[in-house]
Amino acid sequence: MLSLSVATMLLSASAGFVAAQTTADSVPVTDLVGTWSTKSNSTLTGPGFYDPQKDSFIEPKHTGISYSFTADGFFEEAYYRAVANPSNPKCPKGIIQWQHGKFKKLANGTLELTPIEIDGRQLYSDPCAYKNSVYTRYKAKEKFLHYEVIKDPYHQISRLNLFKWDGAPMQPLYLAMSPPTMLPTTTLHQTSTPTPTNSKNKRSEFPFSPSALSKRSPQQLQADRWWWFGVVLTATGGTLYFFF
Repeated sequence: MLSLSVATMLLSASAGFVAAQTTADSVPVTDLVGTWSTKSNSTLTGPGFYDPQKDSFIEPKHTGISYSFTADGFFEEAYYRAVANPSNPKCPKGIIQWQHGKFKKLANGTLELTPIEIDGRQLYSDPCAYKNSVYTRYKAKEKFLHYEVIKDPYHQISRLNLFKWDGAPMQPLYLAMSPPTMLPTTTLHQTSTPTPTNSKNKRSEFPFSPSALSKRSPQQLQADRWWWFGVVLTATGGTLYFFF
């Protein structure tokens, strides 16, 4: 009887330790579940943004940011930005990024996003620095100091406010759909060669992975020109849309 009581106490203590450790490592989330997007509601995660079969992007009509989260700890994100250059209108920069992986919410409210290393993709273009746009693998771990989900007083829909690792607020995201629209959460690409990345890069610096998948060939130069025409219009139109 004594041995049985001791064994029961040990099992209870063990279960309590595991539960406490789980609580310290991660916290269940329900308020994040769904697909969130910036005001334009044009850039959204899922098969409408990145095609893993063709390994290519589908360019949205407007610039924007989108995040999707599941209740069991998976995330996906889509970025499309076009930055106009007032001093030289012929030199806008464009960047499209996609990645997915797992996330966890810590007990202090911090969100940590860890992408699948070989799946992320980036298309970076700077016509005044590079002759052709560059398509690369992309990986960037992310940390949000905290977040809040509120009902937007103007749009009357759920709004997600994310705060970067340094506490700076990101552009507000609005609930676009729930359940979320995402690609499969498993690894989408296979490779036997590890891909080096620079984890110190930040989004504001237009992160550039050194592992280029491809560069635009001379035969694609005309397509590049049309792409840049679209970037210029998107940069201008996106700015006007945001303010009006």
